[in-house]
Amino acid sequence: MTGRSWLVSSAPRSTLLVRLLVGAVFVSEGIQKFLFPAALGVGRFAKIGIPAPTVLAPFVGSVEIACGTLLLWGLATRLAAVPLIGVIATAIATTKIPLLAAQGFWGMVHEARTDWSMLLGSLFLAIAGAGPWSLDAWWLSSRPQSTQTSP
Repeated sequence: MTGRSWLVSSAPRSTLLVRLLVGAVFVSEGIQKFLFPAALGVGRFAKIGIPAPTVLAPFVGSVEIACGTLLLWGLATRLAAVPLIGVIATAIATTKIPLLAAQGFWGMVHEARTDWSMLLGSLFLAIAGAGPWSLDAWWLSSRPQSTQTSP
């Protein structure tokens, strides 16, 4: 995808609901990494063995807040979903996969339900785009279409 094609979306208006869900959860989780660093930020990252937790926890929190906000607005939606896919895939690998050995399949599945929803929602937005009720759509509709002529 190049140029404007990152913004073009034929997704239905109901895509707004997915954007609101995924965006709000990521923004909330990002903020909580700063509000409760011992439980959800640096302390949590150190506990699960993430390297350089004093750097990575605030970085991940900032990515969640920034990209989650972009999803809420429907601005650069496909691009914003990509880092969130990485964040949630890392969260699943570092926190939920170990639960499989410790608690078994059903214990892991129960604990992973939000992570799984965020992963699938982010993948959906990366593929489908923001939909018509978004700043992406507004920006595209407010710009004149470029015309190309062949020599």
